[in-house]
Amino acid sequence: MASSQHPWLQAYLQRILHHQLPEVAVSQGELAPALLFQLFESQLQSRLLDLRSRLMQASGQSFYTIGSSGHEANAAVAAALRPTDPAFLHYRSGAFFIQRSKQVEGQTPLYDMLLSFAASAEDPISGGRHKVLGSLALNIPPQTSTIASHLPKAVGTAFAIALSRRLQHNGSWPDDSIAYCSFGDASLNHSTTQGALNAACWAAFQQVPVPVLFVCEDNGLGISTPTPTGWVQQNLNNRPGLTYFHADGRDLAGTYQVARQAADYVRRYRKPAVLHLATVRLFGHAGSDAEVAYRKKERIADELELDPLLFSTAQILEQGWMSPTELGRWVQALDQRIERIAEQASSRPKLTSAAGVMASIAPQRPEKPLPTLPDAAARAELFAFDKHNQGKPQHLAKLLNWCLHDLMAQYPELVLCGEDIAKKGGVYNVTQHLVHAFGYNRVINTLLDEQSILGLAIGLAQQGFVAMPEIQFLAYVHNAEDQIRGEAATLPFFSNGQYHNGMVIRIAGLAYQKGFGGHFHNDNSFAVFRDIPGLILLCPSNGEDAALLLRQAARLAHEQKRLVVFLEPIALYMTRDLLQAGDGLWVRNYPSPETPLPALGEPAVFGDGQELCILSYGNGYYLSRQAELELRDQGYRLRLLDLRCLIPLQLDAILSAIGPCRTLLIVDECRRRGSVSEELVTLLHEARPGQFQLERITAEDSFIPLGAAAYQVLPSKEQIIARVRSMADANRSTEAQPQERRA
Repeated sequence: MASSQHPWLQAYLQRILHHQLPEVAVSQGELAPALLFQLFESQLQSRLLDLRSRLMQASGQSFYTIGSSGHEANAAVAAALRPTDPAFLHYRSGAFFIQRSKQVEGQTPLYDMLLSFAASAEDPISGGRHKVLGSLALNIPPQTSTIASHLPKAVGTAFAIALSRRLQHNGSWPDDSIAYCSFGDASLNHSTTQGALNAACWAAFQQVPVPVLFVCEDNGLGISTPTPTGWVQQNLNNRPGLTYFHADGRDLAGTYQVARQAADYVRRYRKPAVLHLATVRLFGHAGSDAEVAYRKKERIADELELDPLLFSTAQILEQGWMSPTELGRWVQALDQRIERIAEQASSRPKLTSAAGVMASIAPQRPEKPLPTLPDAAARAELFAFDKHNQGKPQHLAKLLNWCLHDLMAQYPELVLCGEDIAKKGGVYNVTQHLVHAFGYNRVINTLLDEQSILGLAIGLAQQGFVAMPEIQFLAYVHNAEDQIRGEAATLPFFSNGQYHNGMVIRIAGLAYQKGFGGHFHNDNSFAVFRDIPGLILLCPSNGEDAALLLRQAARLAHEQKRLVVFLEPIALYMTRDLLQAGDGLWVRNYPSPETPLPALGEPAVFGDGQELCILSYGNGYYLSRQAELELRDQGYRLRLLDLRCLIPLQLDAILSAIGPCRTLLIVDECRRRGSVSEELVTLLHEARPGQFQLERITAEDSFIPLGAAAYQVLPSKEQIIARVRSMADANRSTEAQPQERRA
């Protein structure tokens, strides 16, 4: 790497030498000399890293140049916090990261950040997957290009920290910690920010501890869109339950003083607060941003004079520790040191294979013993509320409820959260009586906001709980899907497996609800989950499988820290009969907690037909079993597979379960376009080209209407019967033809 110096640095050195610095204004606070110099050094290191990143980009050695220039006052905020306070950082928080590194022994922030700039596989946080600010040792879970999506989990983390104290849970962070979360003024307008702030205030208003410090770093710009003057203060200063603080980022001592006051307030009272930090954005939004295309040159020049580093430099020189010449030499030496480190970081190995890139999506973790099951006497007391039903076959909802009782007794760190799940027991009574057995600290009624529910779950998971949020209806998850896709699923990937969001998201969904209508309650599409790497989706069709699969989900979250979606078919919750009223063919016995769990992705097999196999799940499997009963009487001998695990599809297990059958019918209640049947057809064809005769029955590409009209766009028993007859009869006719005619 050729020796080079950024033009700003050249101009900065000249300003030092010629005393062209702003006057040091009267500060709101005071700083000890050692801390003042340390904060100035963190600010300068952050600025020089930003400049070096741009020089590296010009030579093809850096790939992400959104920097922290103008926001370096957040170094003072870092100094006001403890290094054990989890920090969810805005992407302009380089100085915060460097300053926190100085609070923990053995850190090498300059080298670490330059490895990240260079996308080196040796980057200690992401392993070369992204330029992120993050560290396990520094309690900074990595964020990428956050546009408010990290705020719900910061609120969730704050709640989880306070919950740890109430439950005497030894979590990832001490129970006297506070959660820290920074964001930009443009992100304040995002619905996710508004929802997170509202959730924190909603809890605080009810005296629920939520120790979170928000910091809005206000530089007045959302890329090219100005923030109206006074908007941030008006927005933040009048919220019930949220205490407002303000600091000017040009005043290093004042920023530290106000940040200490804000952090101490949150830590003492366990209530949320927001620090409105005035900053300035320098050098455009990113390295590729031509700021002059949308801003006046005069305005850009004026803001260069508001550079917080100029004010800190003036304060350093005022102390008389170094002459301007000595300070200039020190700055140049630091820049040369960063240049040498950058040269070394740029030469380090990169990710070179798909396997290497993907290794952190779902890293295999060591097996560990399951928590101890309660003894027989404790279980008898636990289930006393439903003693009259014990030992009798039950429908899916009932067995799920019993399984949740067992799991919560087995896993003391398991916490449920969602709308109406406590005293009401959920819309469909799946969580009834749980709050009586385990209390409101483990069965948490939330506000009506799916983003906040999932953010709470992420916070719980990161604090070491086994989180089990409930989303009331499948369609409601679309209001908050980025909390699953952009936050929960990506954290292991961007932290090289060091952080995780192990949880089980229970979702009531799918179609065929009688008496309920409209696509918000009859949602037959889970396509949103199918393109999320690392996610597991389980879907039972009956109560026995529901209990086994939910236990499997809890173990995956607890042991392997996996993100599991558990999709519960609403229409089958209370179903007892299969073909006619009173036949009781769809109730099941409750499997004991010692029952071995199926291998992940192993289908359930019904029937031993050798010719035609139906592959389905959920309501489709139920309809297929109805069809099979009628077809059996007509002489058709079938094999039926209940897939149960829909993401990922385990092809080897499916092929083994298909056995000798070469004629396959896939029954998929989701839409023809975007359904899991598309993937299944593709996998089977790629695995054994030309070996299978494949057909599928799906729902129409339609939203689901109200009332009986819903059944016009969904698969039916009659369709399955007709298609099986057609496929089987065609095969028999072909087999009956003379050999020479078939040749």
